Amino acid sequence: MKKGVAKVRRFQRRKYCRFCADKIPYIDYKDLKVLRGYITERGKILPRRMTGTCARHQRELTSAIMRARNIALLPFMEK
Repeated sequence: MKKGVAKVRRFQRRKYCRFCADKIPYIDYKDLKVLRGYITERGKILPRRMTGTCARHQRELTSAIMRARNIALLPFMEK
């Protein structure tokens, strides 16, 4: 470690799966308000490490976003 450089540790809250917490049975591809929260402004799907969703719900979320894109409810990418 360099002299004079202090390590700064920030407290980061534990991420949790919103779908598990709310006990949502399945992720609906027609619920655009929820799906838009899991894609970037460029149209990419956010990864688990950023959103905190569990593996099962991340797979469901990905397939729901793909379905919504295929029937033109969500764009593949923004301009």
